[in-house]
Amino acid sequence: MSKKQTFMIVGGSLAGAKAAEELRERGFDGRVVLIGEERERPYERPPLTKDYLRGESGRESVFVHQEDFYRESEISLLTDTTVVAINPAMASISLADGRELGYDRLLLTTGAEPRRITVPGGDLAGIHYLRTLADCERLQDRLDDAAHVAVVGAGWIGSEFAASARQSGHDVTLIDPTPLPNQRIFGTEIGTFYRDLHAQHGVDLVLGEGVDAFERGSQLVRVRTSTGREIDCDLAVVGIGVIPRTELAVRAGLSVDDGIRVDAALRSSDPGIFAAGDVAEAWHPFYGECLRVEHWANALNQGLAAGRAMLGEPPDLDDIPYFFSDQYEVGMEYSGYAPRWDEVAFRGKPEDGEFIAFWLCEGRVRAGMNVNVWDVNEQIRSLIRSRQPIDPAALTDPETPLESLIVEAASHGQGRR
Repeated sequence: MSKKQTFMIVGGSLAGAKAAEELRERGFDGRVVLIGEERERPYERPPLTKDYLRGESGRESVFVHQEDFYRESEISLLTDTTVVAINPAMASISLADGRELGYDRLLLTTGAEPRRITVPGGDLAGIHYLRTLADCERLQDRLDDAAHVAVVGAGWIGSEFAASARQSGHDVTLIDPTPLPNQRIFGTEIGTFYRDLHAQHGVDLVLGEGVDAFERGSQLVRVRTSTGREIDCDLAVVGIGVIPRTELAVRAGLSVDDGIRVDAALRSSDPGIFAAGDVAEAWHPFYGECLRVEHWANALNQGLAAGRAMLGEPPDLDDIPYFFSDQYEVGMEYSGYAPRWDEVAFRGKPEDGEFIAFWLCEGRVRAGMNVNVWDVNEQIRSLIRSRQPIDPAALTDPETPLESLIVEAASHGQGRR
C-alpha cells in the first residue's frame, strides 16, 4: 500500500480501535485516522454495567488500549471531534470545526445510541441512560446518594444495572411491559429463571406494566405505570434498547435498513466505505441473511475483519453470534441466532443454577446458553454449525458428552464449514 493513502475510521469505539490495530498489524504503512466524539479514547462497554459501575475495577481497565498505544502505532486519534458529513463523491468528511479531511478508505463504527422513552416527564432531572463512560460515571456519583433506584426495561442493560445496583446495597424496582425479562428473545423458561434470580436478590419486580409518565415525587422522581401504580425513587435508569447511529450514512446516500447495509466483506453500497459493529447490518455467510448484532464480541470480530477488508484481504468473518452476561453470582454465555424455535431443551435444571439451554428448530440446535457451566461454548457452536438434527434425549443427557454429538453430526457430512 502507498504511504500516501489515508484510511479513516469514524467512531471511537471497540470496533474502530480494533480495526486501526489490525491495519497496523497487517503492515499498512499509510495514514490511519481514528475519530471519536467522546473525550475518552476507545473503551469497552461491558464493565459499565458491571465491575466498573460497582467500583470493583479501576478506570484504566475499561480502555481498549493503553494510552500510548496510538502514538506508538502512529494512529492519529482525534477525540472530542464530531463528523457532520461524508462526501463520497469527493472521498472526504466534514468536521464540526469546519475542517475537511480526505480518505482513500472510510470505515464507519459509529455504534448505537439509547432509545429514548417518549412519555410525559421523560426529560425530568433524575432520569438517566447508560451507554457511555460519562453516563456510567455520572450514575456512580448519583448512586452515592440514592437509596431507591427504578430501572425501566428488563433487557440486558436494565437487568445488569439492576443487579449491580442491588449488589451495591440499593433498593431496586425493575419495570418492564413484558411478563418476564427478555421473554421475546429467550422464551418463558429463561425469562422465568432471570425473573426468579432478581426476586431472590430482593429486587421489586413490576412486570407486565409499562411506564405512562414520570413525575416529580416525594423523592426526586415518581414513575407512574400503565396500571396507575406510583413508584417514588431517587433516580430512574431507562434501558429500552438502542438505535444504530446511521445519520451520516443516510445523508451520504448509503444503503441503510436496520443499520448500514454491508456485504460479507463489510463493504457498504459505496465501494470505498465500510461499516462494522453495532451500526452495521452485515451479510452473514452461515445464516444467509443480513444481521445486526449489538454485542461486544461482534464489535471485536467485525473491527478486526474490517481492518483486513479495507486492505483488500479476505475478512474471514462468519462467527456465530455470541454474547455474555453476569448478574449476581450467575454468569452465562449465549451463542447462536434463534429468531424462532420449536422447543427449548435443558441439560441440567435451571432451578439448580447450573445448566445448558438449547433452542431447537426442526430438531436442529439454533442457539445455546451455558449458565454457570464453562468450557462448553465451542461445542455449542459446533452443534449449531453442524445443522444436523440431534436426538433431544442425548442432548439433554448430562452423561452424554457434547463432543460425541458433534462427531456424530460431522459423520453425516454437515460439520463445521
